[in-house]
Amino acid sequence: MTLETAPATPTRSGDSGHSPRRLALIVIVLALGGFGIGTTEFVAMGLLPNIAGDLGIDEPTAGHLISAYAIGVVIGAPVIAVAASRMSRRSLLIWLMVAFTAGNALSLVAQSYGMLMVARVIAGLPHGAYFGVAALVAAHLAGPGRRAQAVGQVMLGLSVANVLGVPAATWLGQHFGWRSAIAMVVVIGVVTVAALWKVMPSLNDMATTDPRTELGGLKSRQIWLTLVVGMIGFGGFFAFYTYLNTALTTLGGLAEWTVPIALALFGLGMVTGNIVGGRLADRLGERAIVIGMTVAAVALGLFALVVSTGWPAIIVAFLVGSSGSIALPGLQIRLMDVAHDAQTIAAALNHSALNVANAIGAAAGGLVISLGWGYRAPSLIGAVFALSGAAILSVAVLVDRRGAAAGSGTAVGTTG
Repeated sequence: MTLETAPATPTRSGDSGHSPRRLALIVIVLALGGFGIGTTEFVAMGLLPNIAGDLGIDEPTAGHLISAYAIGVVIGAPVIAVAASRMSRRSLLIWLMVAFTAGNALSLVAQSYGMLMVARVIAGLPHGAYFGVAALVAAHLAGPGRRAQAVGQVMLGLSVANVLGVPAATWLGQHFGWRSAIAMVVVIGVVTVAALWKVMPSLNDMATTDPRTELGGLKSRQIWLTLVVGMIGFGGFFAFYTYLNTALTTLGGLAEWTVPIALALFGLGMVTGNIVGGRLADRLGERAIVIGMTVAAVALGLFALVVSTGWPAIIVAFLVGSSGSIALPGLQIRLMDVAHDAQTIAAALNHSALNVANAIGAAAGGLVISLGWGYRAPSLIGAVFALSGAAILSVAVLVDRRGAAAGSGTAVGTTG
């Protein structure tokens, strides 16, 4: 079945008729893959000194390994979405996780900086496509009324990785060498491949497309506007996160040992936000995105006010994580809906946009600090970014509704 004959909104049929327990198991397996991806994406940040020492390079040079992964994500999402558009969604998920595991296995055995750079790019290539296809599958199986909740639950894998996966892998890397952290990710990848093979239904009732259709989605103004919402709105999120450590220790006067607590609370906030955001998006639609980004702006502004008080700022870090993540499920669902027949590339590009947001946020935070505005400034600029994201979304929705109204009026005039 091609997407031209499939409904734009997934419906329950065929593979969708699973028991709630079976659906929960499928979502858990999809989230497990996200857990592995999230762990490998962020663990390198905490192990840069170990990697640099082992490979005989300086730490700034080792930092390029993080950029290499991000490059893989940005490139891989659209390329894989187009190239694999005709592939069964079940097969695509499995092969994406195989590629992810292979990239990390190559990292595990890399003996040179150049080889490790290549391995990090390969590991990053499946990132966006996996999350995009996993979101489409989860929404399809959950059916109307629970799509955003299912997407949010899949995204929990990424959030839980920040709470459990990254700290665990970092501990392993510090005590047994950085390769042990990568070995942990490889094991997660192998388990996920086996679990996908075992529990994932055939998904024969789920539409596939073709490269021309997916590329056609890039002509959609609504897709690009929604991607910009992610790039700008979540850019503020990353401006805050990048400099959270230094803000707490220099302005808040907190000891280094408190930083992992702050990061864990931030991660727990992301978990909470994904759960709440999924429910809100199913009930309120696009308004959930505006609510999330607006509350995030308030939380970011509040952090700037209380950061010098120390421990209260750590509590606010939880609020920033939870409010920011509220918008994620709704943003993913909006991309899938406005994409119409090009849902795969749109869903995958969401994660390219979030990686661009990471780069934009880190750069903007660094810029305001270099201008002498201090370490409160990244959270304040983050608040501006979050409000800007909400404003851009409001404009996108208004443009979409006016376009729909104009089309309806044209149709009425033609037939009347």
